[in-house]
Amino acid sequence: MKVLMINGSPKKNGNTSIALQEMEKIFAEEGIETEILHVGNKPVRGCIACGQCFEKGRCVFDDIVNQAAEKFEECDGLVVGSPVYYASANATLVAFLTRLFYSTHFDKTMKVGAAVAVARRGGLSSTFDELNKFFTISGMPVASGQYWNSIHGREPGEAAEDAEGLQSMRTLARNMAFLMKSIKLGKETYGLPEKEDPIRTNFVR
Repeated sequence: MKVLMINGSPKKNGNTSIALQEMEKIFAEEGIETEILHVGNKPVRGCIACGQCFEKGRCVFDDIVNQAAEKFEECDGLVVGSPVYYASANATLVAFLTRLFYSTHFDKTMKVGAAVAVARRGGLSSTFDELNKFFTISGMPVASGQYWNSIHGREPGEAAEDAEGLQSMRTLARNMAFLMKSIKLGKETYGLPEKEDPIRTNFVR
């Protein structure tokens, strides 16, 4: 089994990295392979709603989004970590996720998602909510921990001093590992849930 971990911080070795690395240790103990992809310092532009991904099968902008798409399709779980900017995720990360989820048309059902927010003080829960919406619109179960998945730290390295935050990351990773393994067994026994053809309703009369 494999988990793809997205570091949405511009700082490769900052507090978001500490949170993800704490989870990575647990995944290793659980026999789950991980890969951390650092996207927060990349020049990622936003979606322009051109619709070309439906024809090409990939985003028209050939950057880290398309590189991540193949890894996303192969993984069993996705962890997205972000610093908090104005009670929101890093804009580069949001642009990345918007294009990644919209341009990839493979079935994401039952891939497990987990969001992690990192802040000096506030805005954690709103960032956590924002990131979880990418999972829930795609039929992905959301892993939970012992609290909202957050950790505190301002200067690089300070998150290592947040004992509760680090414990939250470990608990989240254990719960996520259990959920992925349970889903794997469930798929082998029962398959995936039946899907109806989508019904699209607009509110323009």
